[in-house]
Amino acid sequence: MITIDIKSDKPTVEIAKTRLLNSLRSYKTEKVIKIIHGYGSSGVGGKIKTMVHEILEVLKDQNQIRDFIPGEALVSFMGYADLIQKYKPLILNDSDYKKGNDGITYVFIKP
Repeated sequence: MITIDIKSDKPTVEIAKTRLLNSLRSYKTEKVIKIIHGYGSSGVGGKIKTMVHEILEVLKDQNQIRDFIPGEALVSFMGYADLIQKYKPLILNDSDYKKGNDGITYVFIKP
């Protein structure tokens, strides 16, 4: 699994968006990419996290990615139970699996 950190240097939302889209293009052959986007702990709000989920929803609707699972969905009832079971073999050994890390999102790439 490839891990991409799009937020560690505190970029603007637009820069983080560019990083996200470039990463998804660069790693088309991966089965899953873990995106580290943060969760807005500074009190400003999770603008990057929100943008990531909005972009991924559009890409999923456009059939450009297979699926995505927000990190917090692994421990909360958010409607992702079927996807978690489906993709469990791909994320089971990740350090964030079952932690409920709302600063990450797993993206499942189309073959």
